[in-house]
Amino acid sequence: MKLTLKKGPLYIQLQEILKERIISGHYPKNTLIPSELELKEEFGVSIITVRRAVEQLSQQGYVEKRSGIGTTVLDNNAVSKLSKGQRFSEYLLEEGHELSKEFVHLSTIDTANHAILGDLFNEKCHCVERLYRLNDKPYIYFKHYVSEHINLPNDPDHLQNSLYEIMYQQGIRFHQFKDEFDVGTPDEHIASMLNIEQKPLLQRFRFSIDENGNIVEYSEAYYNTGIHRYVVNFDM
Repeated sequence: MKLTLKKGPLYIQLQEILKERIISGHYPKNTLIPSELELKEEFGVSIITVRRAVEQLSQQGYVEKRSGIGTTVLDNNAVSKLSKGQRFSEYLLEEGHELSKEFVHLSTIDTANHAILGDLFNEKCHCVERLYRLNDKPYIYFKHYVSEHINLPNDPDHLQNSLYEIMYQQGIRFHQFKDEFDVGTPDEHIASMLNIEQKPLLQRFRFSIDENGNIVEYSEAYYNTGIHRYVVNFDM
Protein backbone atom coordinates (compact mmCIF):
# COMPACT_ATOMS: atom_id res chain seq x y z
CA MET A 1 0.00 0.00 0.00
CA LYS A 2 1.54 3.30 -1.09
CA LEU A 3 0.63 6.56 0.63
CA THR A 4 0.35 9.90 -1.18
CA LEU A 5 0.80 13.47 0.04
CA LYS A 6 -2.46 14.40 -1.68
CA LYS A 7 -4.26 13.10 1.41
CA GLY A 8 -2.14 14.99 3.91
CA PRO A 9 1.02 14.32 5.95
CA LEU A 10 2.21 10.76 5.46
CA TYR A 11 2.78 10.08 9.16
CA ILE A 12 -0.83 11.03 9.97
CA GLN A 13 -2.14 8.72 7.25
CA LEU A 14 0.05 5.89 8.53
CA GLN A 15 -1.02 6.59 12.09
CA GLU A 16 -4.70 6.30 11.10
CA ILE A 17 -4.13 3.00 9.27
CA LEU A 18 -2.22 1.48 12.17
CA LYS A 19 -4.84 2.68 14.65
CA GLU A 20 -7.67 1.11 12.63
CA ARG A 21 -5.74 -2.16 12.55
CA ILE A 22 -5.37 -2.01 16.32
CA ILE A 23 -9.05 -1.24 16.93
CA SER A 24 -10.21 -3.94 14.50
CA GLY A 25 -7.99 -6.54 16.14
CA HIS A 26 -5.73 -7.00 13.13
CA TYR A 27 -2.94 -6.19 15.58
CA PRO A 28 -4.27 -7.86 18.76
CA LYS A 29 -3.75 -6.40 22.21
CA ASN A 30 -0.47 -7.31 23.92
CA THR A 31 1.17 -8.33 20.64
CA LEU A 32 3.88 -6.62 18.58
CA ILE A 33 3.07 -4.54 15.52
CA PRO A 34 5.40 -4.98 12.49
CA SER A 35 8.91 -3.56 12.78
CA GLU A 36 9.88 -0.14 11.45
CA LEU A 37 11.56 -1.74 8.43
CA GLU A 38 8.48 -3.87 7.66
CA LEU A 39 6.19 -0.82 7.84
CA LYS A 40 8.64 1.19 5.73
CA GLU A 41 8.52 -1.46 3.01
CA GLU A 42 4.75 -2.01 3.19
CA PHE A 43 3.80 1.67 2.88
CA GLY A 44 6.72 3.00 0.84
CA VAL A 45 7.64 5.70 3.36
CA SER A 46 10.77 6.68 5.24
CA ILE A 47 11.84 5.35 8.63
CA ILE A 48 11.32 8.87 10.01
CA THR A 49 7.67 8.81 8.86
CA VAL A 50 7.17 5.42 10.50
CA ARG A 51 8.74 6.62 13.75
CA ARG A 52 6.59 9.77 13.85
CA ALA A 53 3.43 7.71 13.31
CA VAL A 54 4.37 5.24 16.04
CA GLU A 55 5.37 8.05 18.41
CA GLN A 56 1.92 9.62 17.95
CA LEU A 57 0.25 6.30 18.70
CA SER A 58 2.45 5.90 21.77
CA GLN A 59 1.55 9.37 23.06
CA GLN A 60 -2.13 8.58 22.59
CA GLY A 61 -1.85 5.32 24.54
CA TYR A 62 -2.35 2.83 21.72
CA VAL A 63 1.14 1.27 21.82
CA GLU A 64 4.26 1.10 23.92
CA LYS A 65 7.74 0.99 22.41
CA ARG A 66 10.32 -1.08 24.30
CA SER A 67 14.01 -1.09 23.46
CA GLY A 68 15.15 -4.47 22.19
CA ILE A 69 11.60 -5.87 22.11
CA GLY A 70 9.53 -3.81 19.69
CA THR A 71 6.24 -1.93 19.78
CA THR A 72 3.45 -3.57 21.77
CA VAL A 73 -0.29 -2.92 21.40
CA LEU A 74 -1.79 -1.76 24.72
CA ASP A 75 -5.24 -2.48 26.12
CA ASN A 76 -6.67 1.00 25.71
CA ASN A 77 -6.35 4.20 23.67
CA ALA A 78 -6.23 7.87 24.50
CA VAL A 79 -10.00 8.33 24.39
CA SER A 80 -11.34 5.08 25.81
CA LYS A 81 -9.00 5.36 28.83
CA LEU A 82 -11.47 7.92 30.16
CA SER A 83 -14.22 5.35 30.54
CA LYS A 84 -14.74 1.64 31.09
CA GLY A 85 -17.20 1.73 28.23
CA GLN A 86 -16.03 0.56 24.85
CA ARG A 87 -16.26 3.15 22.10
CA PHE A 88 -19.10 2.43 19.70
CA SER A 89 -16.80 2.69 16.68
CA GLU A 90 -14.47 0.09 18.21
CA TYR A 91 -17.42 -2.24 18.77
CA LEU A 92 -18.54 -1.95 15.15
CA LEU A 93 -15.04 -2.64 13.82
CA GLU A 94 -14.53 -5.59 16.15
CA GLU A 95 -17.84 -7.03 14.94
CA GLY A 96 -16.46 -7.02 11.41
CA HIS A 97 -18.33 -3.98 10.07
CA GLU A 98 -16.77 -1.37 7.81
CA LEU A 99 -17.04 2.18 9.15
CA SER A 100 -15.96 5.14 7.03
CA LYS A 101 -16.12 8.93 7.45
CA GLU A 102 -17.06 11.48 4.82
CA PHE A 103 -16.46 15.20 5.27
CA VAL A 104 -19.55 17.24 4.35
CA HIS A 105 -19.06 20.89 5.33
CA LEU A 106 -16.98 23.30 7.43
CA SER A 107 -18.40 26.61 8.58
CA THR A 108 -18.12 29.31 11.24
CA ILE A 109 -21.12 29.71 13.54
CA ASP A 110 -22.30 32.85 15.32
CA THR A 111 -23.09 31.36 18.72
CA ALA A 112 -25.48 34.18 19.64
CA ASN A 113 -28.04 32.62 17.28
CA HIS A 114 -27.82 29.19 18.93
CA ALA A 115 -29.13 28.72 22.47
CA ILE A 116 -26.79 25.87 23.46
CA LEU A 117 -23.68 27.15 21.69
CA GLY A 118 -24.05 30.57 23.25
CA ASP A 119 -23.56 28.99 26.68
CA LEU A 120 -20.64 26.79 25.61
CA PHE A 121 -18.40 28.96 23.45
CA ASN A 122 -17.43 32.56 22.78
CA GLU A 123 -19.00 34.61 19.99
CA LYS A 124 -18.01 32.14 17.27
CA CYS A 125 -17.09 28.48 16.87
CA HIS A 126 -16.26 26.05 14.09
CA CYS A 127 -18.87 23.60 12.80
CA VAL A 128 -17.65 20.42 11.10
CA GLU A 129 -20.33 18.28 9.48
CA ARG A 130 -19.52 14.67 8.68
CA LEU A 131 -21.33 11.56 7.51
CA TYR A 132 -20.43 8.11 8.77
CA ARG A 133 -21.17 5.11 6.56
CA LEU A 134 -21.68 1.62 7.96
CA ASN A 135 -20.92 -1.02 5.35
CA ASP A 136 -21.22 1.79 2.76
CA LYS A 137 -24.72 2.81 3.94
CA PRO A 138 -25.34 6.31 5.40
CA TYR A 139 -25.58 5.70 9.13
CA ILE A 140 -24.68 8.70 11.34
CA TYR A 141 -24.77 12.43 10.63
CA PHE A 142 -22.53 14.48 12.90
CA LYS A 143 -22.28 18.18 13.59
CA HIS A 144 -19.15 18.91 15.62
CA TYR A 145 -18.92 22.36 17.18
CA VAL A 146 -15.34 23.22 18.14
CA SER A 147 -13.87 26.18 19.99
CA GLU A 148 -12.65 28.91 17.64
CA HIS A 149 -9.26 28.69 19.36
CA ILE A 150 -8.69 25.28 17.75
CA ASN A 151 -6.94 25.49 14.37
CA LEU A 152 -8.75 23.17 11.99
CA PRO A 153 -7.22 22.19 8.64
CA ASN A 154 -8.88 23.59 5.52
CA ASP A 155 -8.22 20.45 3.50
CA PRO A 156 -11.35 18.22 3.52
CA ASP A 157 -9.17 15.10 3.46
CA HIS A 158 -7.65 16.12 6.80
CA LEU A 159 -11.09 16.72 8.32
CA GLN A 160 -11.95 13.08 7.75
CA ASN A 161 -9.44 12.23 10.47
CA SER A 162 -10.33 12.16 14.15
CA LEU A 163 -11.09 15.64 15.48
CA TYR A 164 -9.93 14.43 18.88
CA GLU A 165 -6.50 13.75 17.43
CA ILE A 166 -6.38 17.13 15.70
CA MET A 167 -7.07 18.75 19.07
CA TYR A 168 -4.64 16.40 20.83
CA GLN A 169 -1.86 17.52 18.49
CA GLN A 170 -2.58 21.12 19.54
CA GLY A 171 -2.09 20.34 23.21
CA ILE A 172 -5.69 19.58 24.21
CA ARG A 173 -5.89 16.86 26.86
CA PHE A 174 -9.34 15.41 27.49
CA HIS A 175 -10.55 14.81 31.01
CA GLN A 176 -14.19 13.86 30.54
CA PHE A 177 -16.85 13.08 27.95
CA LYS A 178 -20.52 13.49 28.80
CA ASP A 179 -23.12 11.95 26.50
CA GLU A 180 -26.84 12.74 26.52
CA PHE A 181 -29.44 10.95 24.40
CA ASP A 182 -32.82 11.94 23.02
CA VAL A 183 -35.12 11.29 20.08
CA GLY A 184 -35.50 13.98 17.42
CA THR A 185 -36.48 14.50 13.82
CA PRO A 186 -33.63 15.68 11.54
CA ASP A 187 -34.10 18.51 9.08
CA GLU A 188 -34.55 17.78 5.37
CA HIS A 189 -30.84 18.10 4.59
CA ILE A 190 -29.74 15.60 7.21
CA ALA A 191 -32.54 13.18 6.31
CA SER A 192 -31.46 13.41 2.68
CA MET A 193 -27.83 12.71 3.60
CA LEU A 194 -28.96 9.66 5.59
CA ASN A 195 -31.08 8.60 2.61
CA ILE A 196 -34.26 8.35 4.69
CA GLU A 197 -37.57 10.17 5.07
CA GLN A 198 -37.87 12.70 7.89
CA LYS A 199 -38.73 10.65 10.97
CA PRO A 200 -37.71 10.48 14.65
CA LEU A 201 -34.17 9.18 15.14
CA LEU A 202 -31.85 8.53 18.05
CA GLN A 203 -29.87 11.69 18.90
CA ARG A 204 -26.62 11.82 20.84
CA PHE A 205 -25.23 15.01 22.34
CA ARG A 206 -21.59 14.89 23.47
CA PHE A 207 -19.70 17.38 25.60
CA SER A 208 -15.89 17.00 25.40
CA ILE A 209 -14.18 18.58 28.40
CA ASP A 210 -10.46 19.31 28.82
CA GLU A 211 -8.27 19.08 31.92
CA ASN A 212 -9.18 22.65 32.89
CA GLY A 213 -12.90 21.93 32.85
CA ASN A 214 -13.51 23.78 29.58
CA ILE A 215 -15.78 22.41 26.87
CA VAL A 216 -13.65 22.30 23.72
CA GLU A 217 -16.05 20.32 21.53
CA TYR A 218 -19.79 19.73 21.47
CA SER A 219 -21.44 17.43 18.96
CA GLU A 220 -24.93 16.54 17.84
CA ALA A 221 -25.49 13.29 15.98
CA TYR A 222 -28.41 11.49 14.35
CA TYR A 223 -28.24 7.68 14.15
CA ASN A 224 -30.20 5.62 11.65
CA THR A 225 -30.73 2.76 14.08
CA GLY A 226 -32.79 0.93 11.46
CA ILE A 227 -29.39 -0.14 10.11
CA HIS A 228 -27.78 -0.92 13.48
CA ARG A 229 -28.67 -0.21 17.09
CA TYR A 230 -26.44 1.94 19.28
CA VAL A 231 -24.47 -0.42 21.55
CA VAL A 232 -22.53 0.28 24.74
CA ASN A 233 -20.17 -2.40 26.09
CA PHE A 234 -18.74 -2.19 29.60
CA ASP A 235 -15.64 -4.06 30.72
CA MET A 236 -15.86 -5.67 34.17
